Amino acid sequence: MVARRGRVAYLKPQGLMDIESKKAMSKDTLFWIASMTKPITAVAVLMLMEEGKLRLNDPVSRFIPELHGMKVAVMQDRPGAPSPPAAVAEPLFYTVPSIRDFTIQDLLTHVSGLASGGPASTAAEAKIEWKPTSTLAEYMPLLGAEPLDFQPGSRWAYSGGAGFETLGRIVEVVSGQPYDQFLKQRIFDPLQMNDTSFQPTPQKLARVVTMYHRGANALTKVETPDWLKMPAYFSGSGGLMSDANDYLAFAQMLANGGQLNGVRLLSPKTVELMSSVFVPDTTPGRQKGRGFGLSVQVTSDAIAANTRISNGSYGWEGAFGTHFWIDPKEKIVGLLLIQTDNPNAQLNNDFENAVMQAIVE
Repeated sequence: MVARRGRVAYLKPQGLMDIESKKAMSKDTLFWIASMTKPITAVAVLMLMEEGKLRLNDPVSRFIPELHGMKVAVMQDRPGAPSPPAAVAEPLFYTVPSIRDFTIQDLLTHVSGLASGGPASTAAEAKIEWKPTSTLAEYMPLLGAEPLDFQPGSRWAYSGGAGFETLGRIVEVVSGQPYDQFLKQRIFDPLQMNDTSFQPTPQKLARVVTMYHRGANALTKVETPDWLKMPAYFSGSGGLMSDANDYLAFAQMLANGGQLNGVRLLSPKTVELMSSVFVPDTTPGRQKGRGFGLSVQVTSDAIAANTRISNGSYGWEGAFGTHFWIDPKEKIVGLLLIQTDNPNAQLNNDFENAVMQAIVE
């Protein structure tokens, strides 16, 4: 799906939404958008910021005391340890005090060190037992008991789950509402995103695309992860399902400077803030030409990033192949939705190239 200057220029479903039944993809197919949930969570946080209910530099522990005074893991070599790839299953580490509590901004920009893929936090998270009744509130003390992967602000490393789960919980604490209700009342209903939710209704299940794994020249079915089925766990990092028209409404709102069809969610200056480079590409962990803003990747140097979209473009993607970007210079919103857990790494660039070469005036 491609929109320019606020109008849909191209929308085409292709392929199948289910191979076994040969059911064709449709314009209203529902996708698990995974980490494309994160920019929606960021908008919720920024709405509360605009209302003066929180600040970006607030320590997260102001709202979630269990995350105060966390330790930081420091890896150490084990004497006589075998060389890779026969390394020990759980490398030894010791902990030191965090130099400061991480902030809301640290979470939005993935520089908090909270469950950021390091050996210490990965081992700790693997021990967490999920229950059908789990909630964001119950998850917070479990996070507080595990060490950070690095000192806050010292590097960039993607906190794929915990960081934005914590932000979702902050929205609950500050607003006094369950996270799903806040999103529905404050974002989805105003933008008429009627098909975006954590749990699709029974009437909509027939529109949900089948998840696949791509490998050995074949696609094999992947079962829905258990944590997506928990009715009371509203994942701010990756729990939403949506379709092309709904997500376009959200992205177009950002492209319009925070408003759509007369409904304003954010001020233009806040959208500008969200899409600014907070973490430059010189930060350890970042790629050349790709800075990071508040939940979104920002193209700071298109040539260095080997992309054809304009400098200042921003967006994000999901683990099962969903991808969007906003190009403020060309007034474009691009949206690509597929559903495989290991999408072709070049597909997003190819899609962006196909769109950008069509601009001829």
